[in-house]
Parts: sequence; structure tokens; C-alpha cells
Amino acid sequence: MTEREVPAPATERQTAQETLAAAAFEPRQEVAAEARSRLQPRLMILALGGVILAYSLFFLLTARSVTINADTETPIDVRVGGLNLPFGDRLLMRPGTYSLDVMADGYYPFTGTLDVDTADVQNRSVNLIPLPGTLILETQPAGATVAIDGKTVGTTPLTLEEIAAGDVRLELSAERYLTLEDVLTVEGRGITQRYSKDLIPGWARVSLSTIPDSIEFSLDGQPVTKTGDILEIMAGSRQLTLSAAGYVSRTIDVDAVANTDLDLGTVELAAAEGVLRLTSQPSGASVTRDGQFVGTTPVDVAMSPNVNHQIVLRRAGYQANTFRASLEKGSIEQKAITLKPTLGEVNIQITPATARIAVNGVDQGVGSSTLSLPSVEQTIVISAPGYASVERKVTPRAGLAQRLKIDLLTEEEARKAAIKPKLLTSLGQTLLLIDPLVEPINEFTLGAPRRDAGRGANEVERPVRLTRAFYMATTEVTNAQFRQFTADHDSGQAGGKSLDREHQPAVDLSWQQAASFCNWLSAREGLEPFYKERDGIIIGFDAASTGYRLPSEAEWAFASRVQGEEIWRFAWGEAWPPADNSANLADGASAIVTGRILNGYSDGAVVSAEVGKFPANPRGLYDLGGNVSEWVNDVYRIPVPGEAVEENPLGDAQGDNFTIRGASWSLSRLRELRLTYRDYGERGRDDVGFRVARYAE
Repeated sequence: MTEREVPAPATERQTAQETLAAAAFEPRQEVAAEARSRLQPRLMILALGGVILAYSLFFLLTARSVTINADTETPIDVRVGGLNLPFGDRLLMRPGTYSLDVMADGYYPFTGTLDVDTADVQNRSVNLIPLPGTLILETQPAGATVAIDGKTVGTTPLTLEEIAAGDVRLELSAERYLTLEDVLTVEGRGITQRYSKDLIPGWARVSLSTIPDSIEFSLDGQPVTKTGDILEIMAGSRQLTLSAAGYVSRTIDVDAVANTDLDLGTVELAAAEGVLRLTSQPSGASVTRDGQFVGTTPVDVAMSPNVNHQIVLRRAGYQANTFRASLEKGSIEQKAITLKPTLGEVNIQITPATARIAVNGVDQGVGSSTLSLPSVEQTIVISAPGYASVERKVTPRAGLAQRLKIDLLTEEEARKAAIKPKLLTSLGQTLLLIDPLVEPINEFTLGAPRRDAGRGANEVERPVRLTRAFYMATTEVTNAQFRQFTADHDSGQAGGKSLDREHQPAVDLSWQQAASFCNWLSAREGLEPFYKERDGIIIGFDAASTGYRLPSEAEWAFASRVQGEEIWRFAWGEAWPPADNSANLADGASAIVTGRILNGYSDGAVVSAEVGKFPANPRGLYDLGGNVSEWVNDVYRIPVPGEAVEENPLGDAQGDNFTIRGASWSLSRLRELRLTYRDYGERGRDDVGFRVARYAE
């Protein structure tokens, strides 16, 4: 054993064994901490995922299916505030209130709120309003007047911008062309629409040839020019007259249909006889040719060529005049004859002494006088400043002196003597005097301003002036009164309610029937009829007559609207809505008949009531704004803006439709209850009657 291999002492070996013995394992503190730090994020992620999963399940279990709809031509873009889950065209959302924005090309955006309730499936609709559009209007020919919803907006070609979407009523009118009416749907959404129309000619193309070639044409009395073989004749029943020197004129009835061709073939004029154009002083002498009556002067007398005719003129109060004449074929000769009167004396005594005498419009001087006058009826007028003129008719007699004594009254004395404040007809109707000249207002405006709420397109303003005193019945003509004219008249019923009781207003009658009733009442009382009739048809009127008639539109408006210095809007004044029982209108009880009512209003009548049941206006006139609407005298027309002041207008003498004024038991809208409301028609209606009027002088 070497020195290096000497064993160690026992104590030292024991110590070494103890040192190498196994010891319990104790991890280092740094390793444990590192392991824990690695586990914590994983736990957090797992926890968060669990929360999200739980909330997702909670959201899916509690969310509701919501669909947002909009009626648009383009897709909509929906934006909802708050948590939502798109699912096809639906959104999954929990109940609650959310902000909502909906947009679409061509529409105004919508901004509002969306309320989601607890229903499983919910649909919400949003109304998107289209943007305005542009409308281009063109016509052939150009220059047509364009009216949109009754308002004139220009002439074609015309571009209208910012037109609201929807249906508009379009009217195109041009002189000599048929008016075109159409309903046009404006799409809006910023779209430009073009509307082009060829207007239909309003005339017929009439072709004809003539013998002789050189002819003058007139249509309904107005000269017309022929182009080639064609005449353009406006549609309707026309009279075409062909004339040529030395030929007999010929008139042809033409029924012209717009935009059609009509061939009249060849029209040959017959050679004319000679014409003696005969006048006399005074005129109105009867003329005979060879003993045959040919007319009264002035007159054209046809003369057989180269025949010596005997011509005789006769006029009452004048000596007959006889002569002979002969004319060449087609020649024209004028001859004037002065008739010699047979005279009688008329002595006229007048006061005041300054009064003047006129005979047949010819001044005869001042003061009392004896005149030698022809032995025919003479019209003698005595007048003086500040006095009412007096007219007398007298027929002088040869060899027999006559005397007239006339004392003039002042104009006021004559007026008061002639006019009574009230009249009673033979049927028991009361008429009250209305004298515009003694009232604060006698010039006023028919119609309504453009800004008046409810104004109709036919309520164009036009100024009128009333100067003639007139009477107007306090009530409408009743069934009992009208049946004295037409015994079997039946006003019928409405909705099972009678309109035919004795004291209800007579209805279901035409304007012609109402005007004929007026003439019948005039004849019954010995008055000159106001209306002119032919074969039972009204063909005109005599404005000078004081017979019974329908009120003019101006008189009706004056009596109903002009109250002192005020102009009333409604029959009861200015109040809107009216107080109960103001007039007989379409109240709640009338709903079963009319279907249209004035909400909250009551008058106690379902249909027409007995006349005079409701309050009279300040003039003492009943039912001007209710019960039944009323025929007036005027032919219906829409005035032209800016017309001059009309004095005592009565309307046209003839027409197809007539004006209706005033509200009725079946009307309820603000537009219809205004006193300026106008309607028209020709035939009877169950809510249209009439009242009578007449001039005071």
C-alpha cells in the first residue's frame, strides 16, 4: 500500500457516510412560483370563455327576432344602436328601446327609436318618404297651358323641379285643341320624368269644292278662310254659309267632330235674282211685292229679272206708298222711302213747368205743349232734373184732340211710392226688399282669396256692383207650393227618410223646372215673365222684367254675405266650428244617409227640415247656408281673374250647366259650408232646391 492508499481514520469514514446519506426532497421556492404563474392566465382564459359562452347562451335564449320593413323601390340600410345579431333579414335583439336609423337611395332618411317587446317574432314598418322629383312636360304643339291640381303653373315646354311624389291631376289646354286631362304619378326619388303628348286638334277638316270657284265663307256668322279644298271648322254644330256676288247665299248645317275628316262634295250656288234694298222713314213699314208680303223695312226684296213689280209700303199712322221697279239679274239697288204721316193732336199739360217732353226719344221742348203726332202709338216721356221721369203711351186720332195731364214726382217720392218693403205671393211666400243703394256696401267681391282655407278652383274673385233693388223670398219653395205648379211632383226620400213632406223644400227638380215655376207664378199674378220660353224650354231672359225669377249669383251672395259693413264667411257668421243648431248640415244623425258628417255638431235633422226652422240671418232670410243648396239664375262659368266690375250681373242667357250656391243637409266639410262655395249642374238632386226673387222696379 502506498502512501496515498493509507486508509482514513474510522471517525472520518463515518462522517463521510453521514454526509452522503439520502435527504428529503424540497423544491426550490423559485420553481413553485414559476409553475403557479403559468397556470393563472390559462385559468383566466377558461373563465372568460365560460362567461362569454354563458352570456351568449343567455342572449340567444332571451333575444327576440326583429324585422325592419320599408316599402321602397331601393334596398334599405338599417342601423340599430345597441347589441344585435344579424340573422338573414332579421336582427336578434333583447327587449328594450334602441336608436334606429333607416336609409334608402332616393328617400329621406328615417331617425327614431325601436321598441322591442317580449314577443318572439316582431315586425316593424318604417315609412320612408320619397325625395322630390323633376317633371318635364312637352306638348305638340308647344305653348299649351299647364295646370297641376287646378293651379296654372306655366306653358310647355316646362320643367318642374322639386315635385313631391304621388298622383297629380294634370290639365293641358291650348287654343283650338281639345283639353287633355290626366292623372300622372310622380315617382320622386330624385328621378327626372318626361311626359310628352300630342294635343288633339279641336277642329274637323272639311273639304268641299264650289261652283262658282270664287266664294266667301262664313262660319256661324264669322268670316273663315279656306286653305286649298280644306276648311278647319271647330267641333260642334255649325252653320257654314257660302256667298258670292250675283248668287243666292247657301247655308249648310255641319256637325263637326274634332280631329276627323268630312267631305261635303261639290256645293253649287244658284244665280241670284235682283235685290231691292228697301228702307223707310220711319222704319217698320210692311212691304208687299205684287200683293205678297215680303217683310218690314229695312228689307231686301227679291226681284225677278226684268219684271216690272208693284211695291207697296204700309205703316199704321202713315199714308201708303206705292211704286213700280224692275231689276236686272243679280243686280242690287237701294231705295229709301219717306212715309207721310196721318196726324192727330195731343195736348200735354205738365208740372213742373221746366219739364221736357220727348216723343219716341225725340225732344219736343220744355213745358206744356200741343203736338201733332202720327196716328200710331207714341211713347211720350216727361222728365226734369231731380224728378222721376214719367212715360205714357198714346195713339193720336186724326180729327180728335187728346189731352194728357202729368205731375212729376221727385225721384225719392216716386221711389217710395213704387217700392214696398215686403211682398206676399199668391202662394203665401214672403219676399223682403233688398235695396243695395241704401246699404253701406253695394260693391263687393264674389269668390274667395287664394289663401282662404277650403277655397275651390272655381271661386275666382270678381268684383260686382248692385244698383237695382230686388225682392228675395225668405224661405225656399216648399213641396206644397211647387205641387200647385206640378201636381204630381215627388221629392222622394234619402236613406229611408222622406223629403216629400208638405213644408220641406221641393228638391229633385232641374234648373229648367225651377225657372218654369217662376214664369208660372208670374203669369198667375199678371206679371211679365222674366224667362223666355220656347216649347216649354227656357231659352233666355228679359233683364228688364219684374216677373219672378231665380236670384242672381251676385244677389244670393249679397243677401247671404253682406251684413251691414261686414262680409260673412258662413251663414252663421265667422265662427268655426258652428254652434249646434246654427243651420241644417250633415250632423252625426245624418251619417246613416250621407256617410260624411261634421263631427261634434248636432242640428236635430237627418235630412231636409221644414223651411224656416233654423235661425234667420240679419236680413230675415232662412236657410241660405243649409237645409238645401239652391239653384241661382246664372249659367255656370269660372271667371277670368282681373275682370272689370260687373253691374247687376245675371249671367249668360243660355248654357248647359247652371250655378248652385249654399250648403245643404248632406254637406259637412269646411269647403262646402263657406258662403263662397260654388257647385253646378243641370238635373235635379235630393239636396238642391230653390227660392224666388224679382226686381223691385
